[in-house]
Amino acid sequence: MSTATLNHTWYMTQRQLMAILRQPAFLVITLVQPVIWLFLFGSLFRRVVELGGFGTTSYLDYLVPGVVVMSALSSSMWAGMGTLEEIERGTLNRFLVTPVSRAALMNANVVQQGISTALQSVVIVLLGKLGGADYPGGATGLLVLVVAAILLGTVFGAFSNALGMLVRQRESIIGINTFLLLPLTFLSSAFMAVTLMPSWMRHVAAFNPVNWALVAGRSAMATDPDWGLVLSRGGALLALAVAALWLSTRSFRAYQKSV
Repeated sequence: MSTATLNHTWYMTQRQLMAILRQPAFLVITLVQPVIWLFLFGSLFRRVVELGGFGTTSYLDYLVPGVVVMSALSSSMWAGMGTLEEIERGTLNRFLVTPVSRAALMNANVVQQGISTALQSVVIVLLGKLGGADYPGGATGLLVLVVAAILLGTVFGAFSNALGMLVRQRESIIGINTFLLLPLTFLSSAFMAVTLMPSWMRHVAAFNPVNWALVAGRSAMATDPDWGLVLSRGGALLALAVAALWLSTRSFRAYQKSV
């Protein structure tokens, strides 16, 4: 990626971040659901750890990475709605007649989602700590968790952008996101230990990117981190993120040819 593309991407990212900062109510709303998941589920299922297999005696310790990853997933899946709004307002078409990098037009949305995901993840981790969660992996483990959440957000943010370019209908994006969100979450170890899942769910979870992020984050946050798992799952997420960004760029080229 050239220096010009990086500069254009950062400029376009700043533009999107300013739009979010002008809507402080939106920032608060995006944290309401994670707080509900964290403390409602944390209280409701606090005794489930007595079944074993969670690697901790506190369900809140286990739940924090699950809420971080789920929040990254749910927020990034709506990135395509922003792209669709740019198309409907004609903003995207106006940028096509400027010298701005075409890759920057697509990647800025993903970068903005990554920054938002990082901030959201930090807030959730801090709230978990205030609630009594313990992070034996320390700052390194928490950093890995945040990076894993960002990579997962990149995967689904880029995919959502591509979807917005291809279908160009809000109803289609809403339908696909609604269809995927809960299955991807519950076919992972976000809320339940893998050892307590039915056999078929364990096999599905092994190929679920959401579970890759969870395994990488929890492995790094353990008292004795398994860096082999961190690198293998993190590497898989990185490869998938690169593929999703490529797909997003290709879909933009197809859109560009159609206007």
